Formats: sequence, C-alpha cells, structure tokens
Amino acid sequence: MASSPTDLPVHRFTSFDGEEIAYREIGEGRPVILIHGFFSTAMVNWVRYGHAARVAAEGFRVIMPDLRGHGDSTKSHDPAAYPRDALADDGLALIAHLGLIDYDLGGYSLGGRTTMRMLARGATPGKAIVGGMGLEGIVHTAGRGGHFRTILTNLGGFERGSPEWMAEAFLKTVGGDPIALLHVLDTFTDTPLDVVETCAMPVLVVAGKDDDDNGSAAELAAALPHGVHAIIAGNHMSAVTHKGLGESIARFLAD
Repeated sequence: MASSPTDLPVHRFTSFDGEEIAYREIGEGRPVILIHGFFSTAMVNWVRYGHAARVAAEGFRVIMPDLRGHGDSTKSHDPAAYPRDALADDGLALIAHLGLIDYDLGGYSLGGRTTMRMLARGATPGKAIVGGMGLEGIVHTAGRGGHFRTILTNLGGFERGSPEWMAEAFLKTVGGDPIALLHVLDTFTDTPLDVVETCAMPVLVVAGKDDDDNGSAAELAAALPHGVHAIIAGNHMSAVTHKGLGESIARFLAD
C-alpha cells in the first residue's frame, strides 16, 4: 500500500453494473472513504492540497475513488451507464469490494451529496463527513446541475475570467470528458429531509465561510441528529484548496 502522495497506484474494480471504478489509497489504519466533487478527481481534491496525507497522519487508511465519468474511472458515453444514484451505488460496491465493515465515509461537494445518498441507501459508517454542501443541495437536487450543463454544452463560449470560463479552464486541467460529465448530472437524486433526520452517526458538515452554493451548511448540520458544523476559509471552489478542510476532517475522525 502506498504511503506517499507521489506513489499512489491506481486500483480498479467492477461496480454493480459492470462499469469500472478506479481508486487510490494512502496510509494505514482505520479505513475512511473520501469522495471528490464534480469535475474533479481524487488526486486533485484530496491529494494535491495535502488533505489525504493529513488524515492518514492520524492513523487512517484513506481510500479515494474517482467517481464514474471522472478521473481514471469509466467515462462511458452511453446514457444507460448513468442511472439515478449510480454514484452512491458505486460507493456501496466499493465498500463491498474491499470487505469494509468498520469504516468512516465522507466527501466534498458532489462527494458530500453522494455520501448522503450512500447513507440513505444503507451505508453504515462510524462517522460521516459532508463537505461543501448545504441542506438545499441535499434535499432538492432538481436544477442544481444547470450551471454545469450550461458550461458543458457551450464550451469555448464564455468571457475570460467569468465563473463559467474558470470552470471550463479547470475542466481542461483535469482532462474532463464533457459528454460523460453531462450524463453524471442525470444521476442526481434527492435525499428527503426525514431521511436526513434519521442519520444515527456523527456527521461533520464543513464548508467555506463564503460558500452558499448548495444552501446552508448550518441548516444541514442542525437537521442531522448528531451534526457538527465547521467553518473554514474560502468559497465553494477555494475552500478545497485550504488546509483547514483536511484539518477539520482529521480532527473530527481522530476525536
């Protein structure tokens, strides 16, 4: 198992519907699965800014999948490869593939939403982390992909420096596949408030102080029976680059 961020071999497994999902690992100890956000990858979200290494330093085996349509995972152009809740079902398939029983689970942005969907569909981590996500982004996903759908269907048509232009530039740096990513938007699924309110484990809700892209993180934490709200620097895009994200997750898991 790799112990250095510069030496993270890609592992692969076949998910519930035959699609191939890639993942990387760092560290040893109690397993924690961390899921990246939309347009991003495990390496960018968790490794580049030191978050995975920070969590691993607390004695954790950090397992980081690439969501389908992203990174080194399958990037099918077939709409049938993107049923609703496919991302959550991939996560559950990863847990089964690794034979995990006692583990923790979390994610940032789309990874945070996927974490909640996994909880709704039967995942039983000891602790969970929902980063870059508010209550509205969990219970009402309809239309939340509209911004990205506009970007993915109008590439090259945005004013330099605009949010859309910057998102497109990020897409290029990670080698994102626009067709596959458009299909990923069709997997979005609401988690009803009454389901959120039944989550029995401690859940860290961490978001940048200027991040309201997905509603109120404080309201999400309040809706969870054992929610813990943490505020870090930045907005939705920049918070993931700040060391506070890894620090908050590491402290929460180690406490």
